[in-house]
Amino acid sequence: MKTLLLKKEEVRRLICMKEVIGTVEEAYKAFNSGQVIQPPYIGIDLPSHRGEIDFKLGYNQGNEVISMKASSGGFTGNPEQYGVPNGMGTVLLFDGRSGALMCVMDGSLLTGLRTGACGAVSVKALARKNARKITSIGTGNQARMQIRAIREVMKIEEIQAWDHHPETQARYKADIESEFDIPVIMANSKEEAVAQADILITTTRGKGALVEAGWVKPGTHIVAIGSDAPGKQEFEPEIFRDAKVVVDSIAQCVEKGETQHPIARGIMTPKDIHAEIGEILLGKKPGRESDDEITIFDSTGMAIQDNTTAAKIYRNALDGQVGTFFEFID
Repeated sequence: MKTLLLKKEEVRRLICMKEVIGTVEEAYKAFNSGQVIQPPYIGIDLPSHRGEIDFKLGYNQGNEVISMKASSGGFTGNPEQYGVPNGMGTVLLFDGRSGALMCVMDGSLLTGLRTGACGAVSVKALARKNARKITSIGTGNQARMQIRAIREVMKIEEIQAWDHHPETQARYKADIESEFDIPVIMANSKEEAVAQADILITTTRGKGALVEAGWVKPGTHIVAIGSDAPGKQEFEPEIFRDAKVVVDSIAQCVEKGETQHPIARGIMTPKDIHAEIGEILLGKKPGRESDDEITIFDSTGMAIQDNTTAAKIYRNALDGQVGTFFEFID
């Protein structure tokens, strides 16, 4: 069996955001249909090199693909010392029926794409149909990715943006207005920005409660992206008290998602989580039920999203005859 090698620029050409939204929906449905084996991910901290590397593994019975993604970050000396980026990603795809290695692909774009797409999937399922205004707390790369994805599923009339760093905020405004012709208002304060939101997106590094409960208006849909490890936080836990809380994975979110904090404070229990989003997509549980509900989507990211997205990239490569085959097994 031959193994396909896909480099970064090849991966970039092989998939678009609309397709990724579809692969993420596929992942959530498979997860809540009992088709997925997804062990807890393994992380290795390397403080002596100021870096870390995570390994996420998933099997999808629906496509008979086993995926393993290795993602590194930190490693601040990489560009000068080794001539490689601070963070890198690699994806291996195995045939679920034989265990044979099908594909080795660059994974540096994958996480950003599927994380952006998850916000769009949640907007389709949980935001008000007349939602038009987005507030972005955080204006880095993932904040841009969220806009690229959400604009595929709704019309965005205005974006309010806030960031700790004014220069990052200014670059975000210039980039979004240039790429999408959507007006971006640079908010003077977080409170001012949040108060305008139909959809509130947070993509910070999650170092504290950036958003207070009293700022969030009825009917807001919240896309909580930044908290993906124990201790990370973006929201005052009180926001969760009367909200409809939807997560990607209950097991992950109660430990390392934004949901960990209201549970630790006794504001809610795991039983108060309304649904995993796959249950809503499958019609097992309702999504938004009134225009006044505050809905929260707590996303920690799952290996199955990498699986379905990488498998689609692989199929597109075969169809388009892109990439290089090599003999891995004689």
